[in-house]
Amino acid sequence: MMAVMGILAAMVLPLAELNLRRERERELKQALWQIREAIDEYHRATLEGGIAVPAGTAGYPPSLEALAQGVPDTRRGGQLSYILRRIPRDPFADPSLPAEKTWALRSHASPPDRPAPGTDVFDVASRSEEVGLNGVPLKQW
Repeated sequence: MMAVMGILAAMVLPLAELNLRRERERELKQALWQIREAIDEYHRATLEGGIAVPAGTAGYPPSLEALAQGVPDTRRGGQLSYILRRIPRDPFADPSLPAEKTWALRSHASPPDRPAPGTDVFDVASRSEEVGLNGVPLKQW
């Protein structure tokens, strides 16, 4: 009886770990989607004149924090417009880091093959060195 229970436990543990991994990857995909959608919404608002941008900038948010702290909406008399309720965190990052520090940032001025932070946020990526269940490194998602 104990041997049967041991065998069953040995079979269940890897399945539980796999399910946990799938859930964290699902959370990562959702967080990336939320942030990227918010960046696009901010950019659309700048193109439509709803958010004033300094001359010579590309119209992307200056930081992830700006998406959650609110930006003045010129169409509503400068009333703050909140694009994100909160900044999602990378589920693969160090839990002691604040959510905005869990992401690798790419500015509009940096090339796709050498993403780097800058004066705005054009895209985000995971900082994790892990590889997803699909075989693609998480930082390339």
